[in-house]
Amino acid sequence: MMKTIDRTRLQSVMQREQKKFVDERPKSKALFERARKKWAGAFPPFVREAQGAHFFDVDGHRYTDFCLGDTGAMTGHSPFATVKAAEEQMRRGITLMLPSEDAIFVAEELQKRFSLPYWQFALTATDANRFSIRLCRQITGRPKILDYNWCYHGTVDETFIHLAANGTAGPRPGNIGPPVNPTITTTVVEFNDIPALEQALAAGDVACVLAEPAMTNVGIVHPQPGYHKTLRELTRKYETLLIIDETHTICAGPGGYTRAENLQPDVIVFGKAIGAGIPGAAYGFSQELADRIVARQELENCDVGGIGGTLAGNALSLAAMRATLTKVLTKEAFDR
Repeated sequence: MMKTIDRTRLQSVMQREQKKFVDERPKSKALFERARKKWAGAFPPFVREAQGAHFFDVDGHRYTDFCLGDTGAMTGHSPFATVKAAEEQMRRGITLMLPSEDAIFVAEELQKRFSLPYWQFALTATDANRFSIRLCRQITGRPKILDYNWCYHGTVDETFIHLAANGTAGPRPGNIGPPVNPTITTTVVEFNDIPALEQALAAGDVACVLAEPAMTNVGIVHPQPGYHKTLRELTRKYETLLIIDETHTICAGPGGYTRAENLQPDVIVFGKAIGAGIPGAAYGFSQELADRIVARQELENCDVGGIGGTLAGNALSLAAMRATLTKVLTKEAFDR
């Protein structure tokens, strides 16, 4: 017979551990009392410093960090090479609205790793996803994207859609102030459901599929054998572009999941770890896509096109990316 959980005892244990947590962290508590005047929230330990796989709170407690800034510090907190490059660049200029040689180097390095020839930069993977979606809609003339139920692509408005138990699409619960009902902008299917994918693409209104190689925000949901091959075949069949968001799956190797599994996307997006936590992101695209973008470009309107930003591709971010790619996210590091 299955034992039931004694919820009264469970609540008592929880209260005891919460009290212990608070009592052992008087400095964090004091900072929380100060902070709660500014924002609402729970009681976190306030961090004093972080290095490698560990951090210390203001009360002196040492933690092994299994979150690592939600992969922003995937390579460990404050890797020496990235910190050194950032310090040197800050003395030379932080944001210039002009390119540095680092931008060329990073683009060349990303081409070697991911085989896509053209690269642009943003501050976050959310922005890189948004910009990529805009470009795909522009060059296909189609209004919608397709994504997967309970996927994660940052705070991209089009992705806050889900399938209810009865299969009906609608806004995700908790979606704050959606600009429009996401069913207007997005078609959603279950990951690994090939018949649903083909049915959705056959409608002919999907500009791009936005996909994680493996879903990473509802546990880990791996693709079924052959799924990515079929996904690529179907997107080509229905003239739909394919964006692969590698922001979390870049941990699969120097070229992320894309190179490890020989995926062939039109666009690749990633952020977070590429700068070891210093804000930065990149999105790369194929020669064919680049040609189509140039053919639709109107230079006199580029400032109001909804792509890019004042700090996108800034000198500090690019210096951090270069150092991280060459001295932290190396083949040798992945091999270890």
